[in-house]
Amino acid sequence: MNQVSLKGQLQTALTAAMKARDEVALSALRQALSAMAVAETAGDELVVLSDEQVIAVLVVEVRKHHETADAFVTAGRPERVERARAEAAVLEVYLPASLSDDELASIVREEIAVAAAAGAEGMKAMGKVIAAVRARAGATADGAKIATMVKAALA
Repeated sequence: MNQVSLKGQLQTALTAAMKARDEVALSALRQALSAMAVAETAGDELVVLSDEQVIAVLVVEVRKHHETADAFVTAGRPERVERARAEAAVLEVYLPASLSDDELASIVREEIAVAAAAGAEGMKAMGKVIAAVRARAGATADGAKIATMVKAALA
């Protein structure tokens, strides 16, 4: 049986949002699919994004919506904050579940031990450990949270 790609699922959701006249979902899905189209045509050749690449685009789009909401909070525009957060929520449904703080802390400890075994200790190991943790945690992991946890563990 053929499994539908993540991009295919997003396109199906877009069609459903159009039929339901769901303006929030329609806006969020159009923006995400547009970003994917840009990514597919950015190089010299047209490429088809894998599900992992689609997830990476979705992570960026969700982050943009949250940053927009934060900017509206700062600007005193509460009516726009709700919409930006709602659009982010529409896209977050398609992202894999994030690791819990405990799971992430466990990965950080393991990668610090690996770096120490390789001779890198203290703050000198920070870049190497962060890269290793990001690779293991996946595209949906919050880079700032990883950096904070690694810095605290190494200090």
